[in-house]
Amino acid sequence: MPNVYTRGGDKGETGLFGSSRTPKDNIRVDAYGTMDEANSTIGLAYSLCEDNDIKEILHYLQKRIFVLGAELASDEKGKAMLADRISQADVDYMECTMEQYLAIIGPQKAFIIPGASPASAALHVARTVVRRGERLIVKYNRENEESRPELVKFVNRLSDTLFVLARTVEFNGFVKEIVDRVKEKLNALEQTDLDSVNSGASNKDYSLLTLAKKMAAAARVKAEEINVPIVFSVVDSGGNLAYFERMEDALMVSIDISVNKAYTANALKMSTDKVADVVKENGSLYGLQWTNNGRMVVFGGGYPLKHNGEVIGGIGVSGGSVDEDMIIAKSALAIL
Repeated sequence: MPNVYTRGGDKGETGLFGSSRTPKDNIRVDAYGTMDEANSTIGLAYSLCEDNDIKEILHYLQKRIFVLGAELASDEKGKAMLADRISQADVDYMECTMEQYLAIIGPQKAFIIPGASPASAALHVARTVVRRGERLIVKYNRENEESRPELVKFVNRLSDTLFVLARTVEFNGFVKEIVDRVKEKLNALEQTDLDSVNSGASNKDYSLLTLAKKMAAAARVKAEEINVPIVFSVVDSGGNLAYFERMEDALMVSIDISVNKAYTANALKMSTDKVADVVKENGSLYGLQWTNNGRMVVFGGGYPLKHNGEVIGGIGVSGGSVDEDMIIAKSALAIL
């Protein structure tokens, strides 16, 4: 390893990759020095973050910042020797990452005051340092014709990505609070139902009601996580409505759809997303969708409810897209 100090910078100059030297107050040195500062701040956020997926993204971005810094710290001879450079693929990666998380946390609706958690606060600091680096790189690009526009694109998306990740960390903290509150309610519910059983209540009624309340709580947490207001319904083995919840802002039309999804799943003992295949014109149950007074639903969101291997009813979720309804319903079933 080379010495930490070389005395080469004692005259206020630093070496570039490619062997030339430049003053330390040169715009390019200020630019890659600022990005080095940003990299260190991202490292702080990484150390504070508990989400492994976000940590993996941050670590990848840190490595790409080194690639950016290498190009900024290279003269023309050095640039010709670089094996890796920032490209449109890096921009595409960050845009894809942002779209993935924005689909979960939704659009920003108000100004954000940093400080919700240590990790999110560190990410906010990092994105502001990157913005400072962006301003310097823009100036460097304007003063150097050989500089590539991909560098400005990269730092612009990098700051945006850090902002989205900071919001995601804050959102995850909010969801965790919801989950903790649901767990508290479920624990209280279990104790109440246990007291009912000990006092002689029907075991079968206890089982269905308890399962329904637990699943409703799990569905509500997932629905809030992906910002989809839903209606959640449970029917018993006879197709009678046994439990029902409607979140605020859930569509009125979702009420009947949710109940009918539960009814269909119980009646056919199969999930409603699979019903579409059997009611096609050449399907084994073609025409079924027009029976039962129009209660048969042939798209996803309804599942039979099984307990100890026996179908004891069905659940139905409605309020989002078919895929969103299925995701929420599966989250509800996961408590089994």
